Amino acid sequence: MAKLKQGDLCPLIGESCRQLECTWYTKVSGVHPQTGEPVEEYGCAVAWIPFLQMDNTMHVNQAGAAIESLRNETVERLSPTIPIKPLPTQPIKINGTDFNNS
Repeated sequence: MAKLKQGDLCPLIGESCRQLECTWYTKVSGVHPQTGEPVEEYGCAVAWIPFLQMDNTMHVNQAGAAIESLRNETVERLSPTIPIKPLPTQPIKINGTDFNNS
């Protein structure tokens, strides 16, 4: 499959990219979130936004999984020490008012 060549039109000024003359032209170093390959290259910060959003999403998902794992472990360890009372089967009356919604 042929590799596509990316254009050099700047979305901010509507002209060709000025590269290192522009303050938005930045270096990004890290690991590609989809392939796991190391990345170290210069590019427009505006063009990096989708790439960085994918990386951010990956980290948010990992944090959510870690929190869920911690919650499950905490419940598992505390269940034997904290007795859980069953909910009452009859409606509770408060100050003579019956809160039966049926």
